[in-house]
Amino acid sequence: MRIRVAQCTVRYEGRLNAYLPEATRLVMVKADGCVAVHADGGAYKPLNWMNAPNTLSEEGDVWTVLNPKGEKLIIEFGEIHFETALEMGEDPGLQKDGVELELQRLLAERPETFGEGMTLIRREYPTPIGPVDLLCRDAEEMTVAIEIKRRGEIDGVEQLTRYLEFLNREPRIAPVRGIFAAQVVKPQARVLAEDRDIEWVEVDYEKLKGIDSDVMRLF
Repeated sequence: MRIRVAQCTVRYEGRLNAYLPEATRLVMVKADGCVAVHADGGAYKPLNWMNAPNTLSEEGDVWTVLNPKGEKLIIEFGEIHFETALEMGEDPGLQKDGVELELQRLLAERPETFGEGMTLIRREYPTPIGPVDLLCRDAEEMTVAIEIKRRGEIDGVEQLTRYLEFLNREPRIAPVRGIFAAQVVKPQARVLAEDRDIEWVEVDYEKLKGIDSDVMRLF
């Protein structure tokens, strides 16, 4: 993790151009290559960011972040107030609460919830940035990555987007499409999912609990 607090301007060049005038901001570069620019407010959401995979080049006071789609994030620094870098090591990942874990288990046993002919390949399918909840195959033999949340918000869609970027690099399973599933999917998450060609589904946890499963368990 590399952290810099500095005066900077930020310019994004891509599907839509955007510009942040000069101000003091926090810039983070994560080990996977993700670059995020934060203000002092706005909770967890960055003002602008570039997800991995990308390349970061530095020329004097200018950082240029370029991704394979040709999108650019150009950060021009002025006065630097603070900078540090540290090795954080491997993260164990988010521990799901009881409801979310149970929801994942129930949906793994009933993949047809997401469409007739859907079958499970594996739960917790590994990617370099963490496991996707369910990897399935649909009736057309296409691979489907499913991320499951109790509450479906924007960060869950972002998480699934990153998983799909890595999964679609695996020739043996690509192409991979995504489904974002939750008990409730917030309106902003729906809009972002649709913009990224990710299907979203609201699932009824109580109804799932009341359905007998064909999968045999010891307890």
